[in-house]
Amino acid sequence: MNKDLQTEFKQKTVTAAEAVKCIKSGDRVYIGTCSSVAHLLCEALGEREDELENVTVACSQIVRPMRIFSGENPNSFKCLSYFMGPQERNMQSKGLLEYTSVHLSQVDIWCKQTAAPDVAFFEVSEPDEKGYMSYGATGVALHEYLKEVTGRIILQINRNVPYVLGESNKIHISEADAVVYGDDEISGVGNMPVDETVQTISDFLVDQIPDGACIQLGLGGISNAVGYGLKDKNDLGAHTELMSESIMDLMKIGVLNNSRKTYMEGKTVAAFTFGSKELYEFIDHNEDMYYAPFPIVNDIRNIAANDNMISINTALSIDLTGQVCADNIGGRQYSGVGGQIDFVRGAQLSKGGKSFIAINSSYMDKKHGLSSKIVPRFPTGANVTTPRSEVQYVVTEYGCINLKPLTNKDRTRAIISLAAPEFRGELTEEAKRAGLL
Repeated sequence: MNKDLQTEFKQKTVTAAEAVKCIKSGDRVYIGTCSSVAHLLCEALGEREDELENVTVACSQIVRPMRIFSGENPNSFKCLSYFMGPQERNMQSKGLLEYTSVHLSQVDIWCKQTAAPDVAFFEVSEPDEKGYMSYGATGVALHEYLKEVTGRIILQINRNVPYVLGESNKIHISEADAVVYGDDEISGVGNMPVDETVQTISDFLVDQIPDGACIQLGLGGISNAVGYGLKDKNDLGAHTELMSESIMDLMKIGVLNNSRKTYMEGKTVAAFTFGSKELYEFIDHNEDMYYAPFPIVNDIRNIAANDNMISINTALSIDLTGQVCADNIGGRQYSGVGGQIDFVRGAQLSKGGKSFIAINSSYMDKKHGLSSKIVPRFPTGANVTTPRSEVQYVVTEYGCINLKPLTNKDRTRAIISLAAPEFRGELTEEAKRAGLL
């Protein structure tokens, strides 16, 4: 790095406490998303709780507890999100959350029109020789759009942040108003356990994935099980929102080499990463990876450009018409619309592509005991994530069925056959009462 750049970094370097002094009551502050969150700046902002009022914290999928999300002083901080994690759900429980339903392919709208922050915190990697810093494991997914509209940019430089390669993936020191140095552990998530039911669902899915397929996997036990179940396949590729542990492992053993991809051949294309330290180290300066913002990765035209595109998503419940609820429970927001419908549509437009919604047929409810995830109808207030007209394959531990070519009555019969046996009689009677059969 030349002397001028070194001087600029030095001149802009402040403490976290000094950096957040610029924030005023009524400001909107973007703090990060998922595994790219400027926690040290957030902690400093939380220290000003008693002197600030009506500050909106814009963010997504925040895992780590922080003072700004405690809700203990409701006049100080409220929250704005497009995909909720544990801390957003805590704010929701206290009436301090505003949520926006937006497909990840259109998250630039949220960045530029909904969030449009007065101040943006970006956690970034160490700078390269030219003074550029990477947005890291998740920031690449949307930070470029926020950079265009924010009034002030504060960088938290963290040596643990991976330098990811791709497009719209970095920021230059000249674009920052202040810099704070602070190493911090990156938020992550461990692999979900795989039980017998999940393994059975995974086996159905693995049977549907041919050699040379291009895969998209999400978070959760089913996606993990599928990923690890693909080790006997050949020449797989990946075009996925989430770069996962199982995709990393498939790349390491050469099963997933992207050699037969018809879009971005040779590259694993992803928008964000959420996982372990090992995974973050794997993606650092990895030339086999190509990161890009959500509106690029989740563009259905780019998804569909991959032949044999296989999209695997999960749900919270499915009704007898084939409607999918994946982001809310009885209308109470739990996560986000995310990119499910982007990949549902994109995969089906792909030559040889398939879209799967995978779900355990039942779950144990604390009040009612064993309950079905396949329901006659969604409760009043519940929201549909993916409409019935978009759904292709549905998979439970009882089978895998393509709903797309079926009549409404045959579709209802097929969905009932995917339910746990003890609920099929009741579901059939409900379907008759509703005129579905």
